[in-house]
Amino acid sequence: MSTPQTSETEPRPPSPSWAAPPQVRTHRWGLGAFLFAEGVFVLTSVVLAAFFGSPGTASIVLMLVLPTVLAGLVAVTITVVRGNGPRLDFGLQWRWSDVTTGLAIGGVGLVTTTVATALWVHWAGPGATSTVSSVLDGVRLPPVLAVLVFLHIWLIAPVCEELLYRGLLWGAMERMRWSQLNVFLLSTALFAIGHLEPSRTWLLLIIAVPIGLARMVTGRLTASVVAHQVNNFLPAVGVLLLSLGWMPA
Repeated sequence: MSTPQTSETEPRPPSPSWAAPPQVRTHRWGLGAFLFAEGVFVLTSVVLAAFFGSPGTASIVLMLVLPTVLAGLVAVTITVVRGNGPRLDFGLQWRWSDVTTGLAIGGVGLVTTTVATALWVHWAGPGATSTVSSVLDGVRLPPVLAVLVFLHIWLIAPVCEELLYRGLLWGAMERMRWSQLNVFLLSTALFAIGHLEPSRTWLLLIIAVPIGLARMVTGRLTASVVAHQVNNFLPAVGVLLLSLGWMPA
């Protein structure tokens, strides 16, 4: 039995005047697609941790990279099989206006994130770190692997995470005809919670706000990917220096 489609003539929830109008959704995936992709991420992480036990340098990198990349590939596959592809369903297309918007909003977000991180470290203590930093604490990676982790944190992970949260999740909620504000709020909250770092949840909320705004303003994923990459640049540099032993943990 085919899934009934909502008529395009039905009124849609109002959006803020500065936000892009919500898309009329014709894809055939919903919240279950997001939960499935998120489940792939969690299951892959658990299986790799159980398989390697006490991992070496190469397996640590694999454990950091593979779950995120697999989840992103699952998201793209879902849009191809059950939708119109990532270009139409996610708005994942090259537009200079989206890039400049992502750079501008990401730059502002980088400032707020840096301030919020400094406050978090002050309140939580000097030993407070992210999950990635804690995994690499005391681990010295060969330069090639260190650069791979740097590129993953800076460029690859933001793409994969955006495919999940501002792609699958965002599109599923728009298909349910939620208002843009509610879509933004819930995707921001689930992004912060989905990192499974309770002590950093409020910090991740602050990080997620400008990224979600880039998605909301343009109506496309490219801007939020760029904003996310801008936000991740300094943390990626810190992890690079840490993994090379050039900076204390």
